[in-house]
Amino acid sequence: MPFKKDPNCLGQSKDIALKKLNSLWNRLKREPNYLKLYRDFLKEYKELGHMQEVDEKEKSGMYFIPHLGVYRSDKKTSKLRVVFNASSANTNGYSLNPLQYNGGVAQNDIFSIMVRFRKHIFAFIADVQKMYRMIWINPDQRKLQRILWRENMDEPIKTFELSTVTYVTTSAPFLVTRTLKQLALDEAENFPLGSSVVMSDMYIDDVHWCAKIKDEVEKLAYQLNEEAERTERPHRRLSKVMYGSTYADNQADVMGECLSSIKHVVGVRSVFLEKRLHAV
Repeated sequence: MPFKKDPNCLGQSKDIALKKLNSLWNRLKREPNYLKLYRDFLKEYKELGHMQEVDEKEKSGMYFIPHLGVYRSDKKTSKLRVVFNASSANTNGYSLNPLQYNGGVAQNDIFSIMVRFRKHIFAFIADVQKMYRMIWINPDQRKLQRILWRENMDEPIKTFELSTVTYVTTSAPFLVTRTLKQLALDEAENFPLGSSVVMSDMYIDDVHWCAKIKDEVEKLAYQLNEEAERTERPHRRLSKVMYGSTYADNQADVMGECLSSIKHVVGVRSVFLEKRLHAV
């Protein structure tokens, strides 16, 4: 994590995190289904190696991140996601997020990507599963990503360190996109098509690419998966390939789906794309 200021300036944050955890348990006791989802989420986090239990040996330079659950009943898969609040101020008035640089932009803007996406008949859409959690954090900095948790009210509270990029931290988007870019640079000789697409046609964790012939799309899918295998944690969800019988039909179907998911990012420019879409 890139820091503007020495994180040793962080004061005492454990008591605040403990207070938040006790408040959280007031709700968990009342809602068994919410408790089960919360347990399952953090259990998976631990089983995948994304957090480890630690002993508290250090007396300074640590930061405890409070957490809470965001429940979405409309979600078909993960109805609850645990959100870590790295902006929670400690006794010194500092928190983890303001101390970090955001790192800048490491990818092309989404408008350029979506314009290129309309060029050819065969479209390829994929995303990286759990992308933020695919990137390791420097072990020396993991003490700045500590959380408190216990499985049951009658169990002692344990301390864990998050070992991967945490998606609410200021530098998280840069860390993951810059890591993907470096992977593409490192593997460009072995996977020229896959690396080129990662470099130019990926927005955060989503790939949007198109080709004149079907074989090129299948070649890309192969190269992306093979390129991912070169990392310790391969991303697997390179999933959706869509084909259309004509340029207009294909682009209308694909762009309609994409626009519904990117309006909050593109804003006014999505209106321009929609008008172009209907004009095809």
